[in-house]
Amino acid sequence: MASVDGTKFTACLALDDGTLFFGQGFGAEGETVAELCFNTAMTGYQEIMTDPSYAGQIVTFTFPHIGNVGTTSDDDEASTPFAEGMVVKWDPSEPSNWRAQQTLSEWLAARGKIAIGGIDTRRLTRAIRQEGAPHAALAFSKSGTFDTEALVAKAKAFGGLEGLDLAKEVTCAQSYRWNETRWAWPDGFGVQETPKYKVVAIDYGAKRNILRSLASVGCDVTVLPAHATAEDVLSHNPDGVFLSNGPGDPAATGTYAVPMIQGVLEKSDIPMFGICLGHQMLALALGGQTIKMNHGHHGANHPVKDITTGKVEITSMNHGFAVDAQTLPDHVEETHVSLFDGSNCGIRLKARPVFSVQHHPEASPGPQDSHYLFERFAQSMDRAAL
Repeated sequence: MASVDGTKFTACLALDDGTLFFGQGFGAEGETVAELCFNTAMTGYQEIMTDPSYAGQIVTFTFPHIGNVGTTSDDDEASTPFAEGMVVKWDPSEPSNWRAQQTLSEWLAARGKIAIGGIDTRRLTRAIRQEGAPHAALAFSKSGTFDTEALVAKAKAFGGLEGLDLAKEVTCAQSYRWNETRWAWPDGFGVQETPKYKVVAIDYGAKRNILRSLASVGCDVTVLPAHATAEDVLSHNPDGVFLSNGPGDPAATGTYAVPMIQGVLEKSDIPMFGICLGHQMLALALGGQTIKMNHGHHGANHPVKDITTGKVEITSMNHGFAVDAQTLPDHVEETHVSLFDGSNCGIRLKARPVFSVQHHPEASPGPQDSHYLFERFAQSMDRAAL
């Protein structure tokens, strides 16, 4: 039984280098193995946990007050949490918010997700920044008994995210329509009843608020699974094509996504817009390459410069791979860069209405710094219709 000074620990986080962290477990009992990352956002823990882009990852939250507003079904970005687990500094307190329907611990337990509190997240974050995203095993047992050697061995045995196609694990099973719009006071979510554009959205792990943002600028959205072909897309006769966010190695997902994108571009002049993994898929389809980052970008305070306008946006990011701007061909223009490390955050075709960004404009950390991207997509469909 793990304990220090009489304090009984009920959870253990084991890294692949043998480092052990003990704390208090909450959520569901059990074990999970994944890549460990950190997120610097001060809000949105529920949205982060339900973002399909976090499949295959355990999230360390650097902000200490996690759980203080509870959980509500309105804030889910997907039907279930896709992040493998949660690491926080303090045990979640009772929620203090009129929207709360469950505590964070109850919400996690009901969905089979493991969490650990009481961790020195500053030390853990520093290690991730210096050494790169480690592989980790997280265990929660109310008995406080752990086989730490076995946990470290499981962390070491984890294959990592490189070469892993996770989009196929999180995509929808079949196509569906979407017309719900963004949340607005006092009525909540709305419905797009007079759409202007027919848009096909490819679901590599789409967040609900991305689809709401498309509907809010006048789109009648048809969502197709990640394995959709160019013929599937064009059969809907869309005014525009959207490529969603998602998890895993873009090169692996690209084996089937790239031919679809290239097929659509070869057969039509339809405007195309991508976000996150969709951005990486577009870059690969246009001849660029992607690379694995040391610890990635995960947070809601990332400054991104729009090179075309000089504007700086405060953005939300969640990616462990990036487009290598040095590999972009001449007919592709870099449009956005990270002011943290200079990495690529946006591209566009010079001669066609095809563009994408690495960050998440729907997440509204600015809060509306990047909403213009959805409006730009709508405007490109207007011009294409002339």
